[in-house]
Amino acid sequence: MEEPLGGAAIVPTERRSALVLRLDGQAQSYVDLDDPGFLAFDYVRRLGDALDAVAEPGRPVRVVHVGGAGLTLPRYVAHTRPRSAQVVLEPDEELTALVRRELPLPPRSGIKVRPLDGRTGLAGLREGAVDVVLVDAFAQGRVPGDLVTVEAFAEVARVLAPDGLLLLNLADRAPFVWTRRVLAALRTVLGAASVHLEPATQRGRRAGNVLVVASTRAEVVDRVTAFVRSRPSEFRSVEGARVADSFGGGRPFTDADTEPSPRPDPA
Repeated sequence: MEEPLGGAAIVPTERRSALVLRLDGQAQSYVDLDDPGFLAFDYVRRLGDALDAVAEPGRPVRVVHVGGAGLTLPRYVAHTRPRSAQVVLEPDEELTALVRRELPLPPRSGIKVRPLDGRTGLAGLREGAVDVVLVDAFAQGRVPGDLVTVEAFAEVARVLAPDGLLLLNLADRAPFVWTRRVLAALRTVLGAASVHLEPATQRGRRAGNVLVVASTRAEVVDRVTAFVRSRPSEFRSVEGARVADSFGGGRPFTDADTEPSPRPDPA
């Protein structure tokens, strides 16, 4: 077992070639070095399904990942869509060094890790240069507030191609007051969105991951959501008018008025 580094530790699993990166006491990334197509966590598998639906199978895509951790999904894209151009925005340089040492990337992966926070990294990208922005960033178990504001989503919209896709991994619990404000900000800029969560989280039994698929084009969200919904998973999809019915009524987060996601439940 790798000694903890700034709250991070890499621990073995039941699979010989797989390891888990733990941050602040929580399992953050599951990485199978021999099989990067294996996604152990259900919410990560759901995000992988969305990435599978971005374009024809095997076609390279341009992806920006806000948040790096163990680089599970960048590895997945490199495996399923060789020659894809990927940028990972991860400000924690010590964490990146640990991951590179203990969970090395395959040669010629096309994955570039930049020591920048999400807002700074997005601001440095060209307009329309990206097919997918995937936000999966946590600090002390909470999604940073500066990533879920109207201004942040305007930056995402600027760098996305016309039919580009935003994927968000959020964390919340019923009655989803925080998520309602995120979706209000997102829909102010991007317009179309679907939401995906486990039944226990949807029914208020526990906190959990809340995944969002969004775009400026409703047909893009509809196509990706239909594919995601067709894949085996415990997650359930909320789409179309049901998004406003189930997650409406929030006041949009702005840079002047925002907060991180609720504190996670005790491990």
